Amino acid sequence: MNQYENWSPYAGSGSIILAVILFIVTGVLIYLAIRLHRPIEVKRPGKLLGVSIVMIWLLSVTMFVIAASVYVLAIYRQIGHVTGPANPIAPVTMISGVLTFLVIMFLTKSRGFWVAFGSAIVGAIAAPMIFELPFDLIVMWRTFPPTPEWLFTLLFFLPLFLAEISSFAMLMLSPAMRLSRYALFFLAGMFLVFAVWAVFGFAYPATPLAIAFNIISKILAFAAAVSLFLPSEKVTEQVRDAEHATAVHA
Repeated sequence: MNQYENWSPYAGSGSIILAVILFIVTGVLIYLAIRLHRPIEVKRPGKLLGVSIVMIWLLSVTMFVIAASVYVLAIYRQIGHVTGPANPIAPVTMISGVLTFLVIMFLTKSRGFWVAFGSAIVGAIAAPMIFELPFDLIVMWRTFPPTPEWLFTLLFFLPLFLAEISSFAMLMLSPAMRLSRYALFFLAGMFLVFAVWAVFGFAYPATPLAIAFNIISKILAFAAAVSLFLPSEKVTEQVRDAEHATAVHA
């Protein structure tokens, strides 16, 4: 039985170049967060476009599952039966997903159950993708695909990228979603951790240091997703006025 590695770490100038790029992205996000004085509301798509976005997401996820199955089957045929490395991050991802769903439900409860429920669903779907999209762009060049390498790399990652982008698009379906400076700060924090991780080679989370980098950056990604649903001051004031009026009449 062969041991299969997910990706090889960066080294030398490659590690330095990656770290510099990620530090630059971090600085740009911090600058944008400082310049953003009020949350940006995104116009909700029409019914037809909204249904199309959901369908694209479903199809892309289905395509990715099929592509991943073909990818793994090709590895088995070319290398033989393999075992992948342990994944210590999976429990963190699952727990963070559940907490993200519950927190978004709580933050958006003033808009009614169905808006809160729908917001929690799209937020929980998009949260891990905030981490995965830049992460996949970083590691896709360091993976060990079966031959022909370029074909299987595209087969695996193209539907994955489509699923990630369509996950972000589904956020527009929620009337409670808005881009705030808090989301940008959390996103900057994630890229900062990525940059420091890159200094150490951006290795697979098999050592305590790499595991810590992975967990911290993933938690920051989920926090960024939650911050997209923070209630605006206007909505908060309306809720407080309504509660105050109810208390007075009572």
